[in-house]
Amino acid sequence: MLKITDLHKRFGDKEVLKGLDLYVPEHSIFGFIGKNGAGKTTTMKTVLGLIRANAGDITVAGESVVYGQTATNRFIGYLPDVPEFYPFMNAREYLLFCGEITGMEKKEREKRADELLELVGLSGERHRVKGFSRGMKQRLGIAQALFNRPRLLICDEPTSALDPVGRKEILDILLAVRNQTTVLFSTHILSDVERICTDIAFIDGGKTRMSGKLADIRNSYRRDEYVFETETAQAAGKIAAAFCAAARAGDTSLTFSEKDINVYALMRFAADNEIPVVKLERIEPTLESLFMEVTGE
Repeated sequence: MLKITDLHKRFGDKEVLKGLDLYVPEHSIFGFIGKNGAGKTTTMKTVLGLIRANAGDITVAGESVVYGQTATNRFIGYLPDVPEFYPFMNAREYLLFCGEITGMEKKEREKRADELLELVGLSGERHRVKGFSRGMKQRLGIAQALFNRPRLLICDEPTSALDPVGRKEILDILLAVRNQTTVLFSTHILSDVERICTDIAFIDGGKTRMSGKLADIRNSYRRDEYVFETETAQAAGKIAAAFCAAARAGDTSLTFSEKDINVYALMRFAADNEIPVVKLERIEPTLESLFMEVTGE
């Protein structure tokens, strides 16, 4: 749905994008991950044809993006990090206005407005937008971005300023629209990505440092390490004495690698010595640990 190749962008003497590559599969929920100032917003505005790239190619649904000629934007719905609305309108009036300026017929825009207000949880809201919370504005922004049934929904930091309840509401909406569109959202909140994303890309230093299916990336970085937890420090000490390659990770827990200790041998030892096992769990690589490793921090 979106392909970016060797994208460069300089502002004065500062090079923000230094050969960024990105491939977003259709009907994926794609997490575009990077620290604040990494170039995520610059990339998105270049995709929208609002910023001229110094070099590189961008295609949306197979068509080239050309700065100032935004024909590809007919495929795109966009939610900026701080969406703005006419404060004197209510949510339904605003969506109907959006449909009117795009030339949609009255009956169709009324039906679409009602569908989207139901989707984002604003169907019963009659207050003016000026009284909306940040979370309500984000939900209305998503409804507006989806109004013309885009093939690609781009959201810039949609959950960054929200409380946990507001974040969950936005993520649930993005998850619900996956069958209707491809979702690309930028973020630095890694727990949000882990919750809903199918694909990810880490951006750092103006380049894509890692990208692909989230499950494949985790599998490739899995180290076959385990954590073993018992009920008492004495039991943990007994395990540590019998298996020297196990490292103490606390009073009652140890960690070990499968290449050093056979999991079944450890469990047999625990059973033979009647050691109560609280937990035996494979340590999965977290996005935080992967990002720190990729960025060298």
